Amino acid sequence: MKNCVILTMDTLDDFVVYDRLLDKPLNALGWNVEHISWHKKDVNWNQFDAAIIRSTWDYQEDADAFMRVLEEIEKSKAILFNSLAIVQWNINKNYLREVESKGAKIIPTIWLERFNFNSVQSYFDHFETEQIIIKPTISANSDNTFWLKKDSFDQNKNLLKTSLENRQLMVQPFVPAIIEQGEYSLFYFANQYSHCILKTPKQGDFRVQEEHGGLLKSITPCNELLTAAQNALQTIPEKVLYARIDLVQYQDEYQLMEIELIEPSLYFNLDENAAPRFAKAFDDWMK
Repeated sequence: MKNCVILTMDTLDDFVVYDRLLDKPLNALGWNVEHISWHKKDVNWNQFDAAIIRSTWDYQEDADAFMRVLEEIEKSKAILFNSLAIVQWNINKNYLREVESKGAKIIPTIWLERFNFNSVQSYFDHFETEQIIIKPTISANSDNTFWLKKDSFDQNKNLLKTSLENRQLMVQPFVPAIIEQGEYSLFYFANQYSHCILKTPKQGDFRVQEEHGGLLKSITPCNELLTAAQNALQTIPEKVLYARIDLVQYQDEYQLMEIELIEPSLYFNLDENAAPRFAKAFDDWMK
């Protein structure tokens, strides 16, 4: 048996995780699978042939420590998925600037090196909108993401300062389609299309993750959605084992929210063939 480690975190009690659905199809292909927290000390990574980053959903709390663990794995005999170079490229949402320069459509964005509450009013004026989203460029699971309204944002002054100080940030107009239609996620394994889901937030919220009450369903994407996702996929610097392309309809076309290459949920539960498809893509890659 070949050995594979799936990187997770110390406790997943507050999260919805589907990575165990990989165990059976990987076992069937001759892989022994262990699930290990990235926080665990003194792991001998050389005992594994491959390491797959999965539910490491607290990495943003200490991104430097997380990267040091990945660097240790990269130096071992284990092949890291996705690669350290891809994680370094994808961990800061500034990568979207490069993606845009290569022709993919992204939601209009203001990039900030630091937070200044006195400038918040100008962001509404810049986008000519009554609502904006402001979030760190290094974040996961919508942590420290704020939906601000022009007539009431000053009520959150202290919270915004506490949550956003000393962080690089991005500001975008709020996209009504997230509530009205939902956010689309398309999944690719070894750069081949696998499946697609539609995520919609609960009433009164904008976050689409299950942990925040979002609703998810499997859908068949239209050609326009597939084309937009493919355009985004082609901007990634190298071939990747897994990618999740998040899109939303904005100004009558599908535009990119994020390219998730580090630890996206791949929603194996919503397509019975997704986990076997992933396992085969991984096994083929490792041959």
